[in-house]
Amino acid sequence: MRWLLLSFLVFATPAAADTEWQLRVPRTPFDYLGPSDVVSYAPLDTATANWSICVAYPHLKDSYWLSVNHGMVEEAARLGVSFRLVEAGGYPNIERQRRQILDCVAEGADALVLGAVAFDALSDTIVEISVDIPVIAAVNDIADPGITAKVGVSWTEMGAVSGRYIAERHPQGSRPVKVAWFPGPQGAGWVRFVERGFHDAIKDSAVEIAATKYGDTGREIQVLLVEEALEDITDLDYIVGAAPAAEAAVSLLRTRGLRDRIGIVSDYMTHAVYRGIYREKILVAPTDFPVLQGRMAIEFAVRAIEGKLLYRHAGPVIETVRAGEVIPSQMTETLAPTSFIPVFQFTSEKRR
Repeated sequence: MRWLLLSFLVFATPAAADTEWQLRVPRTPFDYLGPSDVVSYAPLDTATANWSICVAYPHLKDSYWLSVNHGMVEEAARLGVSFRLVEAGGYPNIERQRRQILDCVAEGADALVLGAVAFDALSDTIVEISVDIPVIAAVNDIADPGITAKVGVSWTEMGAVSGRYIAERHPQGSRPVKVAWFPGPQGAGWVRFVERGFHDAIKDSAVEIAATKYGDTGREIQVLLVEEALEDITDLDYIVGAAPAAEAAVSLLRTRGLRDRIGIVSDYMTHAVYRGIYREKILVAPTDFPVLQGRMAIEFAVRAIEGKLLYRHAGPVIETVRAGEVIPSQMTETLAPTSFIPVFQFTSEKRR
């Protein structure tokens, strides 16, 4: 019965096109730390033309960006627009992403949707592109120059969700616990913020960060980093951080007979993290609804092209998913169907 439920959730049909989205909107655009409001947002019914959108991702190494891609395909089909996708192959590849977006835009794009590999290293190129077309930052935060609008959540809060969970289990004055922390690649637009949230959340608790391991979010690299931590810290209590690290930890702890001794916490959601939570092998993870963020990025791009932007900055409302407390509705806008494969060229069948 558990397997049947898991299968149903992963293959669940996306929300209806006319469904309003519950979004968190910062009162000051591009300010993730200031006050914000939760609003009901009605997406456009359709685009006025079959616009061509250039989409750039940092990578497609884990199912997080696959879920974003699924949302973009669904929204592009609904609105009647087309896109071309390029992916940089990883966060170290700044110059590759620069070349990709310049080439993609030069083919005649009406807008650029950018999941950036770095926070500010591409600013000069973005400013250059923004002279001619709108630039929408998607998921990963980025420096403000040249950005028309941002779709994303506070990664400070994503890190804080993970930190608060452990801090509440081990308050100040209780037995100290050791954590190996895997924030992701240094320099990425989300890592500095997830670190800030996590560190602030645990500062008045019995949690000690015994090791910090930075690295690209490819599974192979994260496996090596988790193995290093397990070798270096024999009395480790938790493995916490990016989803690929949590995914790697599940199999490594099982192999080493440490599953019942070391807890695993992820600071974002993927298919494998969800399976780990559902099977109670991973304790907790926040979801920032990557499918919905993909939808939003395309919808915001169309609005920007057509001069119809309602908000320059918004994102889904972060929710916490705990082992034993999975809510089916959380997954429909979090995970792409397991049958979904990346779509690099989407051409709308709608004609106007």
